[in-house]
Amino acid sequence: MALTGRAALLAALGSIPVGVLEPGWTGILAVNGSLALACACDYALAAPVRRLRLSRSGDTSARLGETADITLTVTNPSRRPLRAHLRDAWPPSSWQPGSEVESSRHRLTVPPGERRRVTTRLRPTRRGDRQADRVTVRSYGPLGLFSRQGSHQVPWTVRVLPPFTSRKHLPSKLARLRELDGRTSVLTRGEGTEFDSLREYVPGDDTRSIDWRATARQSSVAVRTWRPERDRHILLVLDTGRTSAGRVGDAPRLDASMDAALLLAALASRAGDRVDLLAYDRRVRALVQGRSAGDMLPSLVTAMATVEPELVETDARGLTAMALRTAPRRSLIVLLTTLDAAPVEQGLLPVLPQLTQRHTVLVAAVADPHIATMAKARGDAEAVYEAAAAAQAQSERQRTAEQLRRHGVTVVDATPETLAPALADVYLALKAAGRL
Repeated sequence: MALTGRAALLAALGSIPVGVLEPGWTGILAVNGSLALACACDYALAAPVRRLRLSRSGDTSARLGETADITLTVTNPSRRPLRAHLRDAWPPSSWQPGSEVESSRHRLTVPPGERRRVTTRLRPTRRGDRQADRVTVRSYGPLGLFSRQGSHQVPWTVRVLPPFTSRKHLPSKLARLRELDGRTSVLTRGEGTEFDSLREYVPGDDTRSIDWRATARQSSVAVRTWRPERDRHILLVLDTGRTSAGRVGDAPRLDASMDAALLLAALASRAGDRVDLLAYDRRVRALVQGRSAGDMLPSLVTAMATVEPELVETDARGLTAMALRTAPRRSLIVLLTTLDAAPVEQGLLPVLPQLTQRHTVLVAAVADPHIATMAKARGDAEAVYEAAAAAQAQSERQRTAEQLRRHGVTVVDATPETLAPALADVYLALKAAGRL
């Protein structure tokens, strides 16, 4: 490695013949020559960087907001000890703001022929695949005056999964599901369309549930009990077009839609229903089909991890055609999209009859809570104008929802925090009404 800057100057001074200078320079040159010699020795004793062997191990996935620990093993094959500063570089979204320097920089000492491990802790701020960049090592001599520096490519990928924050609502929804399905001590009468069992008639039972053949074979009146049908098909459709990129709070609308889809999928799989996923804008971004109940949720989470909003207008005709191919028989199609007037009126409404004539259709949309806050603002002229604009936006949204309802579509319009439980409640209501 070439000597530059101060090192080159010191080396040059150390090589000047003493006899050509004035007597007063002799002591200075002697000091400088010693310093140059020390620097050269320090550089020579620094362990070589390019001969180092580096490898990785550790986490390959993590939920958004959680940590992932990546272990880097540094092996020193030389006969000189390695005293080094190491930087393990990753994309900026791999850390919370301000924590990159603390997490990615390490000091280590590796004796000759040995190995040492350092751990880089990531805390990603975005979904998707995070790939390691390069590892830069600066090797110092024993005096710390000179260093050797080089970089190594050590590939590693961490997949950042959706956080599934709505998981906390799952126990309460499952309790309601067990009630509907007749697995609790309280039997919900008259709900569902699939025969469950016979029991003795009690006053207040629907007389249409009396099983006359069974009654004729025994001394008491027997009634049928019902439960929601199982093995229904549910297709979750994520609209990944430009409207899904709009941010509500700190996250795009697509993330809230994914969270709601995961809660519904977890609930439906416990109910014995089959769940598929389609993410689409102008082409298929993700497709999950035919997974078993145990493998379904991990497959959805993995498929959603790399799906990002695309800044294109969603092709409603293409989306409808793909949904019909994915759901060939009667199904519940849950479309997680927008309630903005233009995309719905110009794109979705003209093709909606193709879906509703064969399937039960549910549209779920993410509402911005800031609009409701603006609508209540008062106090000065600016606040009044904001309230008027918010009221107009709410009115247009309600009009769009009403247009969808007139086509037989069930609409769920809720904020990011309430969309997932609201969607699950509508699913349970459809189960209870026998519409699934």
